[in-house]
Amino acid sequence: MAAEFQLSNDELLELLKNDQEQAIEYLFKRDAEYLYRVSLRVIKNPVIAEDLVQDVFFEFWRKRDRLNISTSIRAYLRRATINKTLNYIRDNKIILEDDKGYEKLASSDKPTQLLERKELREKINEGIDLLPPRARMVFILSRFEQMSYKEIAKEMTISPKTVENHISKALKFLRNFLEPHLKDLR
Repeated sequence: MAAEFQLSNDELLELLKNDQEQAIEYLFKRDAEYLYRVSLRVIKNPVIAEDLVQDVFFEFWRKRDRLNISTSIRAYLRRATINKTLNYIRDNKIILEDDKGYEKLASSDKPTQLLERKELREKINEGIDLLPPRARMVFILSRFEQMSYKEIAKEMTISPKTVENHISKALKFLRNFLEPHLKDLR
């Protein structure tokens, strides 16, 4: 089964449920590069992004007999990749920012300022981790990936107004979450 042939979702699901390894190979050839770019856009680490995509395909194959997919398989895999990437970020407490830029900025700071900045970054990341998954993804794409609301809407297949609502709620939550910490810094 070559990747240039088009199979419908139903045909692919039937092949998967019948333990046809060619189906997962077909999906991997068709979608792995796309899913890698989705993950890399958020995580910025090619090795980790590749590992996460492989994990998504492994779990997809493992669950093949229990799959109940109401969207396209590609959309399902994309959502699984985004969730896997966000979970990796959360579980490994990864800070999504340009560390080199931070080092340049911090080189002239006093040790107490460095400590305060580090504590604030940790609190911000803690607050971001507490956001609901979709709001977290929208926030990360907007603030760390500098994507426009329109680009995020297209990427996540939601409306720009929904993106705006997620950002608004995330910012409100983060302001409230950080307020006690910011008072301590004054």
